[in-house]
Amino acid sequence: MKPRVLIVEDEPHIVLSLEFLLQRAGYETAVAVEGEDGLAQVRRHRPDIVLLDVMLPRINGHDVCRAIKADPDLRDIPVIMLSAKGQEVEILKGLELGAAAYVTKPFGNSEVL
Repeated sequence: MKPRVLIVEDEPHIVLSLEFLLQRAGYETAVAVEGEDGLAQVRRHRPDIVLLDVMLPRINGHDVCRAIKADPDLRDIPVIMLSAKGQEVEILKGLELGAAAYVTKPFGNSEVL
């Protein structure tokens, strides 16, 4: 079975490029375009990893990450934050919430893989 990556991102062009990149590398992908749906999909499908945008409609990526890491059934799922906010304070906030990594946009393909 292929590893499953949940992409939680509201920018369609970023979703398309991430899906293409990850599927070509042998991953199965699922997509959510808002935080609330992303959290629901994490709970329902238990992906192997979550690529999570910070700035999302309704529930932001920080709150989604916080909810994942607070749930004993989900906390071991790695979360990689994606954001155009590359200031050190933003990166530290994501890592303090439990993200495994913080990737700033624009990012390179090899950086995501």
